[in-house]
Amino acid sequence: MPEMTFTVRWPDGEVDDCYSPSLVVHDHLTVGRYAVAEFRRRATAALDEAGERVRARYGFACTSAAATREHVERRAASFPPNAVVTVLRLHPPLPEAGS
Repeated sequence: MPEMTFTVRWPDGEVDDCYSPSLVVHDHLTVGRYAVAEFRRRATAALDEAGERVRARYGFACTSAAATREHVERRAASFPPNAVVTVLRLHPPLPEAGS
């Protein structure tokens, strides 16, 4: 199962690399700016889905996805819902169509 990281800049300027055990984050986030509440909703949905993919494939939960989800929840809770989070990078990128 391909894993990935998504790099975010929080409203206070701190930059985090967040881990996902699945490329499914590409279905929920793109490089760009999000209100904290929207980012939190999208990122936690992606990490929940990624964790479920691990459970379906291997029969156990992904503690790394759960830890990243907890980190996102904790950081997001420390900012106003309308503050801006910037997704700086999704790595690896999805393959180009037709490649």
